[in-house]
Amino acid sequence: MTTSAHTDTIAQLRSDLGGRVIEPGDPAYDEARTVFYGGIDRRPAAIARPGDALQVAKVVAAARESGLALAVRGGGHSLAGQSVVDDGIVLDLSEIRDLEVASDRRTVSAGAGFTAGEYTNAVGEHGLATGFGDTGSVGIGGLTLGGGIGYLSRAHGLTIDDLLAVELVTADGAVVEVDAERDPDLFWALRGGGGNFGVATRFTFRAHELDSVVGGMMLLPATAENLYSFVALAEEAPDELSAIANVAPAPPLPFLPADVHGQLVIMALVCYAGPPEAGERALAPFRAIAPPIVDMVRPIPYPEIYPPDQEGFHPTAVARTMFIDGVDRDTATTIVDYVQSSDAAMRVVQLRVLGGAIARVPSDATAYAHRQSRIMANVAAFYDGAQERAAREAWVEEVATVLRQSDDGAYVNFLGDEGPERVRAAYPGPAWERLRAVKARHDPTNLFRGNQNVPPDQA
Repeated sequence: MTTSAHTDTIAQLRSDLGGRVIEPGDPAYDEARTVFYGGIDRRPAAIARPGDALQVAKVVAAARESGLALAVRGGGHSLAGQSVVDDGIVLDLSEIRDLEVASDRRTVSAGAGFTAGEYTNAVGEHGLATGFGDTGSVGIGGLTLGGGIGYLSRAHGLTIDDLLAVELVTADGAVVEVDAERDPDLFWALRGGGGNFGVATRFTFRAHELDSVVGGMMLLPATAENLYSFVALAEEAPDELSAIANVAPAPPLPFLPADVHGQLVIMALVCYAGPPEAGERALAPFRAIAPPIVDMVRPIPYPEIYPPDQEGFHPTAVARTMFIDGVDRDTATTIVDYVQSSDAAMRVVQLRVLGGAIARVPSDATAYAHRQSRIMANVAAFYDGAQERAAREAWVEEVATVLRQSDDGAYVNFLGDEGPERVRAAYPGPAWERLRAVKARHDPTNLFRGNQNVPPDQA
């Protein structure tokens, strides 16, 4: 295709979208192409910001007919940088922000432009909540389509377990409503299969009555015994309690004493989704592990579980995600020793205890099939400049290899640019072939390939 043809495509797109297209040279271009993670410097031919599903269909048609690569952007948090593409079209959903709350039915219909924090704040005004992840600036679209593991997962399941319907723009430009009655196979695939099947422009969620939680951050000394005890307690805790343990050097946060900065700590994030008195009882054993360095866990309105975004924060990091079967004392010692031994300014092994409501859903009910996985482990190291990257990559890979146990699955939302084998690990058993069959029906040419890609079944 010629450059002039590309120019004509983008000019037509600008007309179709009432001017909501940003091109190289426009004042807003550099900001619009910047994503959350640093080190990603891609230059799209156009960034389109449609206002509704019909305009999204225009963008999809432009990419399909022109051959320009298409990237779909929600919150821009893709670890692999798939929210932006060189020389193609970025379909930015940030302006699709309509919200309808039906308090009597406890359902919420939300445009795909919302972040998890924005949705949670808006719905929280009605005393309701839907569980997303643990970072407020993540877009609800990518998070939901990959599964959605967060602060309410043990209490209410994954985000997809509260997903009731999706408005979807398919590869042929159709705008369809998908739910358990209307195309159940596609609805199955959308619950965990990522952005492989179309552009989700609106989600209808079940919401839960939740005015407040007992939650926040607790810092404990990072000893192997403390880590072992924390994970064991989190596994035994009532389902209302979700807990994340980050073994990392303490960052220079304003509420930490200066002599703690840089010390290895267990930065625990906890959320009890129930009455305050029961929450305090559930958290008492955690406080008894060791005297906390800092204890900010208290009754709070649920939206406060998401701290304010750090403006201008674009970390450069390498990471691996995995599931593990358990954390015994030897594993805890290995984690603490490895994090202590690294000279990276910031490095972390994160443990998320799963189970609860997640595990009560059959493994084949959704494309997310890791229902019986017990603990998610994420290993990451920040780097400063390309010269440091190789050393950080080697450390992350070594730690992940040492921690690997019998569960060889992967959570698709936390995958980086790791190749097709790791995408395959996200969909164990028959899930992979079923996804490929759904992909073949709805996107046989693999137009939606700027993601953790499931290729269509060519049979």
